[in-house]
Amino acid sequence: MKTLFFFLLFPIIGFAQATVKGKVTDQKGEALPGANIQIEGSYDGASANEKGEYTFKTDEMGEKTLVVSVVGYQTNKQKVLLKAGENTVDFVLKESINTLSAVTITAGTFEASDEKRMVMLKPLDIVTTAGGGADITAVMQFLPGSNRVGEQEGLFVRGGSANETKTVIDGMIVQNPFFSSTPDVPQRGRFSPFMFKGTAFSTGGYSAQYGQALSSVLLLQTQDKTSDASSLNLNANMAGLSATYTHKGWITGTLYYSNLSPLFKLVKTNLDFEKIPESVGASITINQNLTKTSTLKVYGTYADGTSGLRFRSFEQPNESYVFSLRNKNTFINSSYRNTYNDGKWILLAGLSYSYNKDLLNVGNTNGDRFDERTQGRIVVNRLFGAEKTNTFSVGVEHHAIRLGNIYNQFNLKLNDNYSAFFAETEFYASPKLAVRFGLRGEYTSVIGKYNAAPRLSLAQKTGQYSQVSLAAGRFYQTPEKDYLYRNPTLNYELADHLILNYQRIKNDRTFRIEAFTKQYGQLVFEQTTRFDPNPYRFPTGPTDNSGKGFANGFDVFFRDKKTLKNADIWLTYSYLDTERRFRNYSQAVMPAFATNHNFSAVYKQFFPTLGLNAGLTYTYTSGRPVYALGGSLQNPDITPSFQNLSFATSYIKAIKNHFLVFYLSVDNVLARKNVFGYRYSQDGTQRFEVKPLVYRTFFAGVSWSIGKLDQKPKEANLDF
Repeated sequence: MKTLFFFLLFPIIGFAQATVKGKVTDQKGEALPGANIQIEGSYDGASANEKGEYTFKTDEMGEKTLVVSVVGYQTNKQKVLLKAGENTVDFVLKESINTLSAVTITAGTFEASDEKRMVMLKPLDIVTTAGGGADITAVMQFLPGSNRVGEQEGLFVRGGSANETKTVIDGMIVQNPFFSSTPDVPQRGRFSPFMFKGTAFSTGGYSAQYGQALSSVLLLQTQDKTSDASSLNLNANMAGLSATYTHKGWITGTLYYSNLSPLFKLVKTNLDFEKIPESVGASITINQNLTKTSTLKVYGTYADGTSGLRFRSFEQPNESYVFSLRNKNTFINSSYRNTYNDGKWILLAGLSYSYNKDLLNVGNTNGDRFDERTQGRIVVNRLFGAEKTNTFSVGVEHHAIRLGNIYNQFNLKLNDNYSAFFAETEFYASPKLAVRFGLRGEYTSVIGKYNAAPRLSLAQKTGQYSQVSLAAGRFYQTPEKDYLYRNPTLNYELADHLILNYQRIKNDRTFRIEAFTKQYGQLVFEQTTRFDPNPYRFPTGPTDNSGKGFANGFDVFFRDKKTLKNADIWLTYSYLDTERRFRNYSQAVMPAFATNHNFSAVYKQFFPTLGLNAGLTYTYTSGRPVYALGGSLQNPDITPSFQNLSFATSYIKAIKNHFLVFYLSVDNVLARKNVFGYRYSQDGTQRFEVKPLVYRTFFAGVSWSIGKLDQKPKEANLDF
């Protein structure tokens, strides 16, 4: 009876079936073979044939949802009313935007994070690059757009001075990214590369979210919390000792002591140290996931250092004077992030404080310089679009700044309240065209003026692996403090950027070429009767904003991780043509910190089975112009080209949950006698070379890391 009942009912069921058919195409009408069509919540469906057509039968009736998907396109859901018989449903799919195939805005920016397709470097690359000394800024000098100025710290980008580049951590400007400056001795950056998950070096045309930089911003994003384990790291090298302890993955403390005496006993210095550089410091990092959607990061550091140098007097060659420095620096940076409404809204808030004081003694004269900055910042991001790939951002920030300088009869002070508002949107006009438009407005109380700066960037895919990008915008910066001390009626300095970029990434090979033009306006100009090349001079003449200039050129970058097994090769070349009439330059000439040609070649070889890596870096910088005291700006002295070959190697040995890293580097292997510039006597008859601190530097050390301390008892291991 059951069998008979089934066969009696079957014709009725078959008659009640629905047939669903149709065609799946893209927005251009092209068929999408292989597309999968299915009734949501059931097993009924089919795949499209080579013509994009599909058909299937189903017992489902009434209002249903059809879901169609195919790799590379956005999933489409459509409600239909299914009835017995034929039901025709066609689908038109939009291309999907994903991190592997989407166009990304690259003009003017080099990424060093792990998160974007436009990645050029990873943070680990910074510490394995020979000649970089594990210093973020030093490694960025091997990338296109920057040139090395050996006697000063900082990034000099496309004809801009170091003052025109700002360092930003989690959206907050860092007032003192380098240890305090000493004449003719470049200082290292204060921060370890391992603090950051990503580094973006902008050579111009950067986002409206950042300002007060005529040339460039260096954007650093701190690490997220990724583990609940505890660990200990001990480090010893020729410059000092340090210890770092992380508890439960959320709080990290570091203590360090630095003293260059061991290093200077092995290498001959070109400078006479009255006091070998010595410093102590500590830092604490808090990184906590407060809820499933919110995180809090806090970083605080304190450093106290001393040094003293004996310089020859340019007036009396047989005489000298002592420049001594004691620096105390405090920096606190905090950021909060929360997401709302399934990640569609993102709130970013930050608060930072920095205080830096230098106690100086120059000859028989005491003085000091100090600066203090308190910054608050709030940004709201709205993600929109089917895949949340489009964003709209709006934010505000405020800085309270105090500056001071005491020297001889001068007791100079400056207070400034700087505020900014910005709005920016980044969206995909199509999967092959990305657009970013922003507007930034600023007010600075010290000069009592407003500005408004528009920014625009475009990126268009030209092939599966290539794209072109364009960036343009206006950038403002408040004049340097030494000029504002004497003339608070000055206006903003400005620069207009235009950048065109082509990039191709395929099979672990990257090729990138970028052309740029930068027009300077409203630069501070000092009216003096005699040019003084001393970079540490204090302005004495009347000033206005009549200065101007330009910078034009192009950069080429090639990276190959494919041709040689376990090898990584970078080749970089930059050409720059620039002139400026600014500061106390009476006419438009190439600034003394600029060079026409910069080339670098980086080679790294990894031996995974041995835990060993080694690398070489060669850099070449053409001669820089140096203008004599009171001399003609049309006939400068030209320094010899700067050339440097450096070597670095490291060996990693893992022992259970411990690992040891031994590292060695040699800077300027060939001991080339590079010259960074010249200093002149007051009458201009004598010229003195500015030399590197040392011609060849050896540096070695060991790092011992002990992980997962909270998961099993720590045992002393002395057999390494």
